[in-house]
Amino acid sequence: MVGWLKALAYGAGGMAVVGLAALVALQERLVYVPVLPGLARAYPITPARLRLIYEDVWLRAADGVRLHSWFLRHSPTCRGPTILFFQENAGNIAHRLECVRLMMQRLQCNVFMLSYRGYGESEGYPSQDGITKDAQAALDHLLQRKDIDTSRIVIFGRSLGGAVGAVLAKNNPDKVSALILENTFTSILDMAGIMLPFLRWFIGGSSAKGPKLLNCVVRSPWNTLDVVAEVKQPILCLSGLQDELVPPSHMRMLYDKASEHNKNCRFVDFPNGMHMDTWISGGDRYWRTIQLFLDQYAPEVQSCDTSCASEIADDDEAAQ
Repeated sequence: MVGWLKALAYGAGGMAVVGLAALVALQERLVYVPVLPGLARAYPITPARLRLIYEDVWLRAADGVRLHSWFLRHSPTCRGPTILFFQENAGNIAHRLECVRLMMQRLQCNVFMLSYRGYGESEGYPSQDGITKDAQAALDHLLQRKDIDTSRIVIFGRSLGGAVGAVLAKNNPDKVSALILENTFTSILDMAGIMLPFLRWFIGGSSAKGPKLLNCVVRSPWNTLDVVAEVKQPILCLSGLQDELVPPSHMRMLYDKASEHNKNCRFVDFPNGMHMDTWISGGDRYWRTIQLFLDQYAPEVQSCDTSCASEIADDDEAAQ
């Protein structure tokens, strides 16, 4: 009996050591996936394929890394809000173009799509510190543009993008109108415990129990739960209840934490929404939810001219 218990203890210890080694050595590969399996790093399509008005924008982050992005304009004559779009951890911005196309049609907005360092045509290697600098460079660029209403910049982040967007909103309380989070995790520390259950007792975010001895080895913790408590702007939380990657409870926890300090928080869930398709399965209700939020917290200052109104009507017909 003693021998069996000793073997079990050695086995558990061995698993812990292997898990720790994997966490230390491979964590960036688990968190950041610029290239999807079987696909090239290059963009499969550009906005031109979807007949979108766009320009290539090249930025320099504060540490000198050269970044690529796309600025997509809703129309030449109508200046709506501008969505600063932060994508999930896997693939590149081209994989989000169909979503963005519909976003522009339904919300009559411009969209700025940033390619994180190490993704798409951007240089460098992804990290939390680096991507935080990338996001700031994108916002700084938008604030310098003369062809948008800089008082109507709204951050939209899905999954990892929500963590990125929350940090940017916190750091720029007077430069961003509002924040939209979709299917975002409380922290990478909590997600590590989900991906590697046998380490759950030793790793976790601020709400987790246990000694959390391994938190110190995580280089990209993305503690979104702590960050949202400091965001001053209005926050809209969109949660797909069938999310197969991030437990839906994470979005509820983010909302609860944010609403303790911020009265302008909204939470809306979508019963059929999965991690990547809530914008599809949510249907009209999904887009109406965002539109009402924008109408309240990033309102139009002056009306568009007649030609712009006609373009909006055409877009609405195409979206139906």
